[in-house]
Amino acid sequence: MPRRGILCAMQHFQAFRVHLEQERIAARLERISLDDLSPGEVVIRAAWSGINYKDALAATGKGRILRRYPLVAGIDVAGTVESSTDPGLRPGDPVAVISGGLSETRDGGYAEFVRVPADLVTPLPAGLSLREAMAIGTAGFTAALALHRMEQNGQCPALGPIAVTGATGGVGSVAIDIFSRRGYAVTALTQKAGAEEYLQALGATSVQRVAELTLGTKPLEKAQWGGAVDNVGGDLLAWLTRTVVPLGNIASIGLAGGPELHTTVMPFILRGVSLLGINTPEVPRALRLKVWERLGGELRPAHLDRIVTREVALGELPACFDAYIAGGITGRTLVRL
Repeated sequence: MPRRGILCAMQHFQAFRVHLEQERIAARLERISLDDLSPGEVVIRAAWSGINYKDALAATGKGRILRRYPLVAGIDVAGTVESSTDPGLRPGDPVAVISGGLSETRDGGYAEFVRVPADLVTPLPAGLSLREAMAIGTAGFTAALALHRMEQNGQCPALGPIAVTGATGGVGSVAIDIFSRRGYAVTALTQKAGAEEYLQALGATSVQRVAELTLGTKPLEKAQWGGAVDNVGGDLLAWLTRTVVPLGNIASIGLAGGPELHTTVMPFILRGVSLLGINTPEVPRALRLKVWERLGGELRPAHLDRIVTREVALGELPACFDAYIAGGITGRTLVRL
């Protein structure tokens, strides 16, 4: 597109924004301009975003994610630099932005153009396309961050199998893929009937239905997991603390099963189990760059074609979120921008 055409396109473009109107959340597609966006040194011509559980909470009002209104929704985005006052980011560079306050304190990724501070922008590793970056997205980055921190804390395949809860979701799907690539045996724990073929195709060595588990009530149960990636919280996470082997790690990521944790100190002081909280908005830039580097290399998911189960256009977003709230989604949904 000629430069003049680009500038005209940027004057008004489509965005999916969330408003607070008479104490109720109202989310809709509308036309805005750069003047409507949060400040920042970098303007990105967006290509892809994704749908995360947090996006569904924000757009439906089921969770008060946004700190101010109105805001463009979408906690992640991939595209090319359109303009930048930062010398390290040049027009045309392929980049991604995940978390960092998007769709919380600043305008997010569900727009044709996105403006953000330079320190939130990650140049993509060589060979990783914009679409692949958002097939990974915040969910995949979170899974890779969990693996990275667990291994920093001594996790290794010799400790035993990794339990992944919420296994059919975006984080769980990528976690199965990348942990299995690193040589871990992975057991997928799921509530969904008929998910075995999908989960085994991603690399799960076994699949267990959550409804069939006996969680027990003892302070310590039989140690059976080398470690765990937990997307659920609540009773399931409490059970994991009681069943991970000595010196194993649990990455705590989600709370779909509830925010409370009823356990004792016994797993931590008698078995040396570590509970690692994984929170992507708080990741220092150096660590964020390192994890993306690994995602472009030895942690690059091998099954993104399976993990991405559908694509939608920006205008189709309003019809997508309820299924996430109901827990009815498998894998990742990409948003074409």
